[in-house]
Amino acid sequence: MSERTIDAAPIVEPSAAVKQLEHSLSSTPRTLWGDAWRRFLRHKLALLGSAMLLFFIVAVLIGPLVYKIDGKTLDFNALSARPSIKHLFGTDDLGRDLLARALYGGRISLAVGVVAMLIAISLGTLVGSVAGFFGGKVDQVLMRLVDLFLALPVLPLLLLTVYLFREPVVKAFGPVLGIFLIVVTMIGALAWMTTARIVRATFLSLKEKEFVEAARCLGVSRSSIMFRHILPNALSPIIVAATLEVGNAIITESTLSFLGVGFSPDTPTWGRLVTDGINYLQKAPWLPLIPGALIFITVISINFMGDGLRDALDPRSRL
Repeated sequence: MSERTIDAAPIVEPSAAVKQLEHSLSSTPRTLWGDAWRRFLRHKLALLGSAMLLFFIVAVLIGPLVYKIDGKTLDFNALSARPSIKHLFGTDDLGRDLLARALYGGRISLAVGVVAMLIAISLGTLVGSVAGFFGGKVDQVLMRLVDLFLALPVLPLLLLTVYLFREPVVKAFGPVLGIFLIVVTMIGALAWMTTARIVRATFLSLKEKEFVEAARCLGVSRSSIMFRHILPNALSPIIVAATLEVGNAIITESTLSFLGVGFSPDTPTWGRLVTDGINYLQKAPWLPLIPGALIFITVISINFMGDGLRDALDPRSRL
């Protein structure tokens, strides 16, 4: 009986594609937020905007601790001085350092944007979620309320409100905090309508999904379905609307300060600095141009970040 020899099969190394597949199967499962973060990191303009915004936030928070020059100190030997090593942004018509005043005013301008955004997003999310979830007559009433607010002239109403309530509020809370409360409350109260429509449309779509029907069959209450099941899935458009609303609030506050009805002249917000320097545009152009550039860069950085978040949180682009 003859013996058969069996040759050993050669060992084939797995290809790179197979190794990558095995690595992906063994790694942590992908999530919606993880994919959104990776897409956001690939958005160059969004990264640039986020870096610039973070730089401004850090600058206005710790800048006065590093830059020791007092923005209230008068230097009559350097009236309307050009930007130099001693005064990086130059000085105003009273010899006050413009960089020190911009660092202090940036805190107020950014705080106005953030607080007004929180008010607008909270109101818009509440109205939009109730209208989209309940529908029917509730939806009709709330949407007509949205249409009413959209028809209001924002800037004249802001001017009227500041004129009517400036004195009693300032007496109660002080000149800075009083105007701050009036400005952020009115900006937030007149900027929630877009968010409400976005949230309503999202709720109308999500409430017909299978997970909502399953929650109803299990006897989950309406409030739990709204705020524990549907609202977390509607956070994507809300986050995008929030980032864009910060920029709109900063521009609105700057407009009020430019018109002379915002913060007092001794409170150097970026809008107030533009107002104070506009009369010296030919003699000292850096006085209005530098704070105007700060407003422009901040707002465009926030818009870039909002565009990146909108693209990153779009479920249709999940890879």
